[in-house]
Amino acid sequence: MKIRGDVDMSTSPDVRGKIAEAFRQIDAGSKAVLIDLSQVRYMDSSGIATLVEAMQNCMKRSLRLRLVDLSPPVRDIFELARLSSVFEIYASLAEAEAGL
Repeated sequence: MKIRGDVDMSTSPDVRGKIAEAFRQIDAGSKAVLIDLSQVRYMDSSGIATLVEAMQNCMKRSLRLRLVDLSPPVRDIFELARLSSVFEIYASLAEAEAGL
């Protein structure tokens, strides 16, 4: 799944809905949910909370949440908040799919 634009208080409900839709469409054999953040220009705490919620939902379903290709501004936020040790972050889709 690819997310675009800003993920903030006004758009995080839309992102949450998009992630929920992805959960409904997951195959029985799936092992992970991949979220491409290359097109996200800005993310605030509500966006982070949305991703934490997605990670919790993945854990309930025995799935892994993998974030892919974080844009530089989003990467900075993750590093500053030390979230890069909480989330599985990959530079490319191919890298994220490897080992699944």
